[in-house]
Amino acid sequence: MPLLLTLPLYFFRFWYFEVPSRMLDYFLSLNQAFFQLFSLPLFLRTYFQPLKNEYRKGLVGFSLGMGIAVKTIFIVVDLLLFAGLLLVELFLLGGFLLFPVLTVLILIW
Repeated sequence: MPLLLTLPLYFFRFWYFEVPSRMLDYFLSLNQAFFQLFSLPLFLRTYFQPLKNEYRKGLVGFSLGMGIAVKTIFIVVDLLLFAGLLLVELFLLGGFLLFPVLTVLILIW
């Protein structure tokens, strides 16, 4: 009998504390994999270096400028994709947390 009375507490602890913390751990791992897959930290680290390590006298400026231009495009695209990924993660977490509340509201209504 006591287990039946404490079952809602177990459910709420599981649904609102344990699973969201594991979902956040998973999302952090997914974000790290995204950064490695799309090389965003590497682009930021090597932003002011020539694209193909061209160090001949007449081509250093051009190579540096071209590298900055290409890396800027890549960084912007990576940030847009990352913003979309964060938005999907936010909707998944929010939908997961609201699911029991919405279910009860539908049953009451």
